[in-house]
Amino acid sequence: MKVNGKRHYLWRAVDHEGEVLEAVVTKRRNKQAALKFLKKLMKRHGAADKVVTDRFASYRAALRELGATEKQQTGRWLNNRVENSHLPFRRRERAMHRFRRMRSLQKFASVHSSIYNHFNQERSLTSRDTFKLTRTAALSEWRELGAA
Repeated sequence: MKVNGKRHYLWRAVDHEGEVLEAVVTKRRNKQAALKFLKKLMKRHGAADKVVTDRFASYRAALRELGATEKQQTGRWLNNRVENSHLPFRRRERAMHRFRRMRSLQKFASVHSSIYNHFNQERSLTSRDTFKLTRTAALSEWRELGAA
């Protein structure tokens, strides 16, 4: 992503259901940034059974330092869940006409993912009645949070 004309990197962790667990913005995409992201993720959510990444070398180096290289999986289509989680974020980013500061990007990424997770229902996996019930429950919970 470009912030004020300079390239920044958005690191995102997505669970097996497609919910965004963590989003971190860094200036570099190297071993130190990957290590910082993975440590933060493991501290908050615990150690994972498997870690699906793209084939970028910084992931392997960071996982080697954490002693979890055997948990890493890379493959041609394994990373699709993470890549597709970017789409609503990118759509919203375009509507906002990009970002001017790294801090505003970080705040937006973390808030957007939590709100999106709250309202995102797997529509194709449930019946219409169940979908409407869960959507109504999410909306009422959101209104309660907004009123407080």
